[in-house]
Amino acid sequence: MEQSVRFEEAMQKLSEIVNQLEAAEGSLDEMIRLYEEGMTLVKSCERQLDAYEATITRLNEAAEGKSDAE
Repeated sequence: MEQSVRFEEAMQKLSEIVNQLEAAEGSLDEMIRLYEEGMTLVKSCERQLDAYEATITRLNEAAEGKSDAE
């Protein structure tokens, strides 16, 4: 599942998983599989958000460096 899922796709899939879990339809095995898949997606989203934050921080620091040099 981890093969670089786009953030938006991961969030959509998480929403679907939450809806399925809240409906509580299906076997316990299926619920556990969905929960596990959801946790994998959460971790992937967290890593992507961390990377986005680092990129934004780096860009802001570069922009501040340029304005200080002017």
